[in-house]
Amino acid sequence: MTDEIFEKITSQLKFDSQGLIPAIIQDDSSKKVLTLCYMNEIALKATLEKGFIHVFRRSQNKLMMKGETSGHTQAVKEFRVDCEGKSLLFIIDQKVAGCHKGYFTCYFEKVNKDASRTTTDPLIFDPKKVY
Repeated sequence: MTDEIFEKITSQLKFDSQGLIPAIIQDDSSKKVLTLCYMNEIALKATLEKGFIHVFRRSQNKLMMKGETSGHTQAVKEFRVDCEGKSLLFIIDQKVAGCHKGYFTCYFEKVNKDASRTTTDPLIFDPKKVY
């Protein structure tokens, strides 16, 4: 990707005051939303150039490729922008699972009317054996 094309893409986006934009990650085959993460321009450029999801980890203040530790990578199939340029949607092919807690999606719990939570999805892998 040329700098000119990347500049054209980012000029249409609205990054927040910290230089971040929310990015929804959705699995192509299951259509499940896997997570909501944040990207800065560096993460977005790495994602678009390399074809794998890269995120800006706010808690660690660093760039990282999703799955770089576990091998559970997310290959980009499609890239979309919302109507106002305020958020991104990446449709991806998920290898193994998308959640570091061992589930396919980070949204594996349902919140009940009494505020309790019920796990709705099966555990795919044991995080203690992967991380």
